Amino acid sequence: MDIRQATIDDLLGMQNANLLNLPENYTFKYYLYHALTWPELSYVAVDPQGRVVGYILSKMEEEPAGEPHGHVTSISVIRPYRRLGLANRLMRQAQEAMVAHYGAAQITLHVRKSNRAAISLYRDTLGFEVHEVQKSYYADGEDAYGMRYDFKQTAEAA
Repeated sequence: MDIRQATIDDLLGMQNANLLNLPENYTFKYYLYHALTWPELSYVAVDPQGRVVGYILSKMEEEPAGEPHGHVTSISVIRPYRRLGLANRLMRQAQEAMVAHYGAAQITLHVRKSNRAAISLYRDTLGFEVHEVQKSYYADGEDAYGMRYDFKQTAEAA
């Protein structure tokens, strides 16, 4: 599987991967907004035929309070391609780009409290920490963990 920066041509594939996997869906215009505003922060995993089988949609906070920080809007890998490390690779690629292009001090994301696989990836593999619980964050009323990865804290521990 190849991981590369997303292009405008990938947006429909990204939207399709989202529709196949996630209950939270975005308009094509939302994907386009990300691609035009932060083109270096979204990535796709493509199969040998060039089909999008996973993606990460990322951005920088538009009105940051203090140091710049990134946010993972959405990440998805379609079922037949899970457990291949693609989500891990997509996350790391986006993290590196946030630091390289914008000097991000931290990254935030939201995850459903019931999504144990994602929580494990974020916390145990990537080093994110839960910093808040947002009640009824999702449209169906499920709570979300607000998670954060702090680059400074990680650098100081090294």
